[in-house]
Amino acid sequence: MTTTNATHSHTHEHGKGCSHNHSHEHSHGNLPIVLYGVGLVFYFIALLFIQNEFIENSLYVLAILTAGYHVIVEGISETITDTINQKKFLPNVHILMTLAAAGASAIGDFDEGALLILIFAGAHFLEEYAEGKSKREITKLLKLNPTEARLIQSDGQTKLVDVSTLKIGDELKVLPGDQIPTDGIILSGGTAVDESSITGESMPKEKQLMDEVFGSTMNGTGTFTMRVTKDSKDTVFSKIVEMVSQAQSNMSKTATKIKQLEPIYVTVVLIIVPLFILLAPSVFGWSWQVSIYRGMVLLISASPCALAASAVPATLSGISNLAKRGVLFKGGSYLSNLATIKAVAFDKTGTLTEGKPSVTDTYFVDETQKAEWINLIVHMEKESNHPLANAILEAFDQTDDLELAVTNEIGKGLVTVYKGAHYRLGKIENTEALSETVQEKNIAWMKEGKTVVCLTKDNELVGMIALMDVPNQAAAGVIEYLRSQGIQTTMITGDAKVTGEAVAKRLQIDSVKANVLPENKSMIISDLQKTTGPTVMLGDGINDAPALVQADIGFAMGDGTDIAIDIADAVIMKNDLTKFKYAHQVSKKLATVVWQNIFFSMFIVVLLVVLNILGKMDIGLGVLAHEGSTLLVILNGLRLLLPVRER
Repeated sequence: MTTTNATHSHTHEHGKGCSHNHSHEHSHGNLPIVLYGVGLVFYFIALLFIQNEFIENSLYVLAILTAGYHVIVEGISETITDTINQKKFLPNVHILMTLAAAGASAIGDFDEGALLILIFAGAHFLEEYAEGKSKREITKLLKLNPTEARLIQSDGQTKLVDVSTLKIGDELKVLPGDQIPTDGIILSGGTAVDESSITGESMPKEKQLMDEVFGSTMNGTGTFTMRVTKDSKDTVFSKIVEMVSQAQSNMSKTATKIKQLEPIYVTVVLIIVPLFILLAPSVFGWSWQVSIYRGMVLLISASPCALAASAVPATLSGISNLAKRGVLFKGGSYLSNLATIKAVAFDKTGTLTEGKPSVTDTYFVDETQKAEWINLIVHMEKESNHPLANAILEAFDQTDDLELAVTNEIGKGLVTVYKGAHYRLGKIENTEALSETVQEKNIAWMKEGKTVVCLTKDNELVGMIALMDVPNQAAAGVIEYLRSQGIQTTMITGDAKVTGEAVAKRLQIDSVKANVLPENKSMIISDLQKTTGPTVMLGDGINDAPALVQADIGFAMGDGTDIAIDIADAVIMKNDLTKFKYAHQVSKKLATVVWQNIFFSMFIVVLLVVLNILGKMDIGLGVLAHEGSTLLVILNGLRLLLPVRER
């Protein structure tokens, strides 16, 4: 399989939990981070070393201005920009935090103002780090496109030319091990082609006269000539590149629930605080001094520090937990949204299966000669480049050394002479001449999606070997877990229907989509999204790229192609499907923890506001309760660092 370290620009955001992320893309550079560090230094110098009140408060103010630089600037600039663009007042939490810090300073609590801004700005940087966008470029994917072709000229000689210069009707020569330059049909010769980069099919496919071949696939050991049937920009591989690019450009961010509520929440607070100050003297009989004091306490109490910390530490902890167990997420939103999925689509080869053929069954007409025939088969495969040779050699051991002259006859298989008899190892040719037992086994194995190889002695079948890309050990348990969660499962494969259904039956997958070309995979994902709901795609090949981008969350198996890994939103290392199950369980726990934090933080805000109105709240108690609730929310989120109990 051809691979590359392909990257691409993929702002594939489907919503996050509680988040500070803005509706705009910011490029802060390093300045805000440097200023935040400076602000921290000012704060701790004032807190730990300064006894002079004026110098101490001055340092706290400097801490607010430096550490909160990007918070203040974005709070003011984005509120103005969003309000103009949407033609309605759209303040954000940044401006509320700016006013809260200013309010705390106005009533003489400079340390509280600095602490508030440090907590919020720090959480903001943490989330930006966790949700850092992978700037991936699709140009590296294009490097997988063949660049040269052997053009057959009028005199029969070949000339290396650029693939982009090829025209429909040109005739090309393809040598063993070449990358097929473009889509076309075979005019002469034959070979076995590795089409895994296009169809996802793990078995190399035999190609004969007039068979179709695809650009970017890998030729095996045969030499053939072909006629170009498609322009280079219309090949199947080019369509994959185009669809990935198009899907990326069409992706847009989805606002989170908290982000949607943010302008409303901030607007309400900004209205209530001045009204509270103005009405308090007449309603509660307070003096103006007390009213202003209580108004500032209200502004501090209502500032959503705990709310802001509801998701970031929890999400970071969940991501860290999973990273230690071999699951890498490229953004907190993907982990948050995993708990809400309704459907999972699996690529078959390399995801649900081992990704390579294995011997599953054998049958020999004379069991007394089985050992001798297996030894003969091993020696024949060792002398050849048969596509299934590795699987057979892995399944059987050599017993005795044999001196054989083995020939690979295209379309027939391996042939040799042993002890005066003519042996052939290849496909079954004349099924009608087979015994009833052999026919029954052949039909049964074919129905199970297995590839059958036979050994004949002087044209009489003496043995059969069945091979199949078998399901990996973890697949069945993961499918059973998803079913228990009410999640629909679908297998998408480029294999024949009988092969796909055989694997699906063994794993009890809900539905199978077989004979699927790459350009149709994303359509299947789109249909699942419309009929079932949020959909995950798990795959490992270039052919999975459009589907991985189309899905709400795309998972790449770590042993797959680099383009699948770069396009995906999460990577499961070592192709261990149990890690996907674990990731789903972590996501569900994350959702629970985040909502616990949200309800708790809002409860504290309401409690502080009520106590403030009743006159039972002062600045010290407010700070203790406010920052204490923030600390509890963060600690609750950090519970996700601990292993989640698997079910």
